[in-house]
Amino acid sequence: QVQLVESGGGLVQAGGSLRLSCAASGRTFSNYAMGWFRQAPGKEREFVAGISWSGSTTYYEHSVKGRFTISRDDAKNTVYLQMNSLKPEDTAVYYCAAGSYGDYVRTIERYYDYWGQGTQVTVSS
Repeated sequence: QVQLVESGGGLVQAGGSLRLSCAASGRTFSNYAMGWFRQAPGKEREFVAGISWSGSTTYYEHSVKGRFTISRDDAKNTVYLQMNSLKPEDTAVYYCAAGSYGDYVRTIERYYDYWGQGTQVTVSS
């Protein structure tokens, strides 16, 4: 089992920044690829960013590329999502997820084995 706890969400004005953190406990963190997903009201949950278990590969959904950065610190068992130039359309509940599928990035939910409870990000215009 892997337990994931997100933090860092909040209310920010458009153009501002937030850094989300996801702390993992349980099994060896470095054996898992990590992903961030988000779900806006009335919409399906969507992939935002992912990082392979070695950290050598990252992948971003096209609307956040160049604005968001995913990183991991295996010594702290934590994955981060730095979000810059935030837009109102980034408003959503953000979830981190862990997948043991391999040293690359998958964008589809069913490949992720463990999920956090989510953290709310609200961007005001």
